[in-house]
Amino acid sequence: MAGSLNSNTESDDLVESHEINVTPFIDVMLVLLIIFMVAAPLATVDINVDLPASNAQAQPRPDEPLYVTVQEDLTVSVGDDAVNHEQLAAALERSTDGDKEARVFLRADKAVAYGDLMTVMNLVRMAGYTKIALVGLDAAPGGAAATTVEPAGEAQP
Repeated sequence: MAGSLNSNTESDDLVESHEINVTPFIDVMLVLLIIFMVAAPLATVDINVDLPASNAQAQPRPDEPLYVTVQEDLTVSVGDDAVNHEQLAAALERSTDGDKEARVFLRADKAVAYGDLMTVMNLVRMAGYTKIALVGLDAAPGGAAATTVEPAGEAQP
């Protein structure tokens, strides 16, 4: 309820004004609009990503690297020996003489699905080996394929 003061001394009653002041309402709405305009693009989760090729410098390989290989038919091999998923931990123990700090080089056929590769990586992690490097091929400038090793970092248990 708004009122106005007149210099009329005849009446002691204040006259009501029937106008609404919308300026604060507009200010609040503009602030909310700006907040949603900034926050809406940040809230998107489904983004199609075309991942770039890695151009990181290749890491030097150890004298006797321990390769875990996932073939197209999902056969897993430790070194040159094919093993079952259940026997992977024991095969890693034998190959590293129980050294859990040994780096494991994980390589997979490009036809292997990402989920299957992650399953094998999780099995290696559950066996206690947290230093896992991913092995891939990068096209060299001359067109020949060169092997690169990308350290995946230390996996979180």
